[in-house]
Amino acid sequence: MSTTTTTIDGYKLGKVLIEGKTKQVYNLPEHPGLCLLLSKDRITAGDGVKAHDLAGKAQISNTTNGQVFRLLNEAGVRTAYVKQCGEKAFIARRCEMIPIEWVTRRLATGSFLKRNVGVPEGYRFSPPKQETFFKDDANHDPQWSDEQIISAKFELNGLTIGQDEVDIMRRTTLLVFEILERAWQTKNCALIDMKVEFGVDDDGNIVLADIIDSDSWRLWPAGDKRLMVDKQVYRNLTSVTSTDLDTVKRNFIWVSEQLADIVPRKDHLVVILMGSASDTSHSEKIASSCRSLGLNVELRVSSAHKAPEETLRIVREYESVMTNLIFVAVAGRSNGLGPVLSGSTNYPVINCPPVKSDNMQVDAWSSLNLPSGLGCATVLYPEAAALHAATILGLSNFMIWSKLRVKQLNNFVTLKKADKELRGVRNV
Repeated sequence: MSTTTTTIDGYKLGKVLIEGKTKQVYNLPEHPGLCLLLSKDRITAGDGVKAHDLAGKAQISNTTNGQVFRLLNEAGVRTAYVKQCGEKAFIARRCEMIPIEWVTRRLATGSFLKRNVGVPEGYRFSPPKQETFFKDDANHDPQWSDEQIISAKFELNGLTIGQDEVDIMRRTTLLVFEILERAWQTKNCALIDMKVEFGVDDDGNIVLADIIDSDSWRLWPAGDKRLMVDKQVYRNLTSVTSTDLDTVKRNFIWVSEQLADIVPRKDHLVVILMGSASDTSHSEKIASSCRSLGLNVELRVSSAHKAPEETLRIVREYESVMTNLIFVAVAGRSNGLGPVLSGSTNYPVINCPPVKSDNMQVDAWSSLNLPSGLGCATVLYPEAAALHAATILGLSNFMIWSKLRVKQLNNFVTLKKADKELRGVRNV
């Protein structure tokens, strides 16, 4: 397709790599490994059978997509998205796209009901239901099984899509849905279902790719289908007037405005209280692990044995200004710090003594053998203290919860890749 556009926001455009119903993908000759996705002022449904121009949609779609991918990137999800580029485009890592749509459903509605007669609308899937569809407009994107995907032996950037890759995409799809579901819950909106796609980057890694906007999901404010604000409003129209298109556009704008207000809260604090400055190295390891999970951290020094009044003053100082507060007690030998904190505050206390191999049993026992009526937890490793704190704070903070889920996914992917590399019969 010819175009007079040669640059966008300083990026020189090369040839069109792909052109879809609602976007164009350009090569960026001056930026190897990157491409530019340019949205169109176009809305379609039914494999393109229904289609209309919709002025302003490209900008709204691009804004929405950027908001979604920035949230996912902050959580640590591996995506192709790099940054927004002007009002209607964004920069992404170049990928070879896997021709499968991954659909995740929390409630039964839409095409699922037609394919599964007898299931009532609103049936809740726990865990969410996952389905896969082969991208083929001519045959209306037929549903595919795992076996069909594996048997197709798609090879992209040197990676053959097999069972391991399907397992990774399935888990990632579920993770993406649950992150965005929790994000939308902060706006009293129910994410009903959504679709995503994956690509394989130049290094052979599977990454979340393409676009996620109001074409990608069903979204019901207050969980009420009658209030839907997604593309289903357009799909349901038997005839389309300019007034109808204005309604669709207003819905899309509303979604983008709501996303702009979904900002992960920073109203929490993990206070690492060490009994001696000699515990600084151990405490810094805890702090580093906390920060990797998006936790706010402060380090303080005070001894429950040598300066009990000052220790309690520090506790009261934080209690007076914070509501989401966790104390991590770092004290060896006779650990009085953790129990004193636990007996003096209603906020969670985690013991993480700096144990050494020559006195591990004694040091750990002084943290475990608590007087009755106290409930502080004890862990031995700095990462475990951070994970425990994040688990507590993640109950009310979707981004912290998301980072924990991403960490679990990364553990799974690492094991999958290691097993794939080593499995098989070997002749010594």
